[in-house]
Amino acid sequence: MDPSFSSVNGFYTLLNHGLDDLGHSFNTHNFMSIQFLQKVLSSLCYFHSQLTVLVQKLHLPVGEKWLDEYMDESSRLWEACHVLKTGVSSMENYYSSGANIASSFDGLHHFNPQVSRQAIRAIMGCQREIVVLEEENKSLMEARVGQLSLKLDDENIMQESKFNAFNGFRGVLYAMRNVSTLLLMILLSGLVFYWPKSSFCQEGYEGHIIFGSGFMVSLARLQQRVANEIDHQIGGQPGLMLFEFRKAKTAMEDLKEELEKVVEFESEEFDEQIQEKIECLKNCFGLLRCGVETIVGQIDDLFDEIVEGRKKLLDMCGHR
Repeated sequence: MDPSFSSVNGFYTLLNHGLDDLGHSFNTHNFMSIQFLQKVLSSLCYFHSQLTVLVQKLHLPVGEKWLDEYMDESSRLWEACHVLKTGVSSMENYYSSGANIASSFDGLHHFNPQVSRQAIRAIMGCQREIVVLEEENKSLMEARVGQLSLKLDDENIMQESKFNAFNGFRGVLYAMRNVSTLLLMILLSGLVFYWPKSSFCQEGYEGHIIFGSGFMVSLARLQQRVANEIDHQIGGQPGLMLFEFRKAKTAMEDLKEELEKVVEFESEEFDEQIQEKIECLKNCFGLLRCGVETIVGQIDDLFDEIVEGRKKLLDMCGHR
């Protein structure tokens, strides 16, 4: 941990800077793109690792409730990672099917009605997989998300003594729980399933200051920015929001429409447009596959970080 962040107040500053940095990334990355979600995941992992470092510096009493509270929060993060990995991994069949469709056109330069009908049937089969994928991910969220308590804590900041408990650890954990909740909501909406009732609509954080830290203001700004982007990009409609996923879905529909023209007009004059759509489809599914594999690797890294953090604190308590 940077020495300037090695205190309780420093940790609040770290959260503040990290959340503001995520807010600025809206200007450089497509909303809910792999790059954007990688940055969210990296921030979550970094915040958690720095929380563990800070706890080690606070000289907390062995056998006190603080360790149970830390373990509860890390367990919540662990369970959320399982939901994330399950949802992300479920995309594998979809992008494999899409890539197979794109590669099936290799060597073809002319598209007659018969070839086009076969391709349309394959595309429609892949589009049915999208429906199944989103339904399964929706069911996964409905079954598991309630256990994760993904609701920003909107209770009024209580007396200072509550958050000063355990040398300020309880206030830090309160902060971390809220930050983790928002970042997990973003990740789940992008990688698993989003539906309007899943939050981003809560209000009332702008005025919350914890011991001179404005991290809740940064949290509120990021939350509102996400809510605005969701409304602007997809009109708040439910579904899997990953940018590369939606782009591949659009590319597949565009190709199907071109092939349908061949069937309707029984003409090969659309060959050039179809080739362009095929190349676009290949590119989209290639990016989706690489992105999903990268995200899965990052989730595994977060699993490792959680395990390592728990082990460090248990060892620390065991050696006192």
